[in-house]
Amino acid sequence: MPTDSAGPLLARQRQDHILAQVAQHGGVRVADVVEALGVSEMTVRRDITDLVARGLVDRVHGGAVATAGAAEEPYFRTKIDQHPDQKAAIGTLAAARVRPGDSLALSGGTTTLAVAHAIARLPHLATLTVITNSLPAAQVLHDAGEQARTESRPAPTVILTGGERTRSDALVGLVAVEALQGLQVEWAFLGAHGFDPEIGLMTPNLAEAATNTAMVAGARTPVAVLDASKWGVLGLRTFCPVQDLAVLVTDRDPGEATRAAADRHGILLDVAGEEDR
Repeated sequence: MPTDSAGPLLARQRQDHILAQVAQHGGVRVADVVEALGVSEMTVRRDITDLVARGLVDRVHGGAVATAGAAEEPYFRTKIDQHPDQKAAIGTLAAARVRPGDSLALSGGTTTLAVAHAIARLPHLATLTVITNSLPAAQVLHDAGEQARTESRPAPTVILTGGERTRSDALVGLVAVEALQGLQVEWAFLGAHGFDPEIGLMTPNLAEAATNTAMVAGARTPVAVLDASKWGVLGLRTFCPVQDLAVLVTDRDPGEATRAAADRHGILLDVAGEEDR
């Protein structure tokens, strides 16, 4: 509701709405607050600036997210309900690149889980070889393979690395790195805690950074799959410098700095929904 019987919403009321959305979803977009409250974009940005100054949220491109240090890793169950529609669209667009007979790697994360769901729907799923350190992604693809077998159809090859389980339900560390070393795949679909156009993909977990670095090293085409809430968010360690990326799949225009970096490094930008416009 943009107003109540007493007139326009007070700054405190608007900011309470922003904080409630961040608490529930992990983040909020400026455009969504504008639509929900019927106020101007400038007003919402001013409210976010005030909340950032008070240490209550962190600013990201196009909105705000819950505060988190660069070394703080969120739980998978916390992230899974954040931006589900955007992640599903990203997953579908990213998986469309996979051709019959391809081999690919999937990192941990909720957006790469969306990629796994989309891959499971591909008509040529049975021809694929997938290696992943994501427990949820491996389960999705295993279930799809088991369903195929019950219907007397061929199933894909799914390889799960070993390693130590993280908060994001990924297997990391020396065992995972050794499983990935020496493998060569056509695609690596990479989620990330944060992205900066001058730095690249980042994670707060050092062991996960080493694991993802090994995944990137064995991929012909590293593909970042990131919803817009990850832009400008920092992690403790970079695992894929921006110049090593080949494709960035996201749900909104990532802004001038990222477009410039993409032009400079030859990165292909894929924005979900643009193909329909």
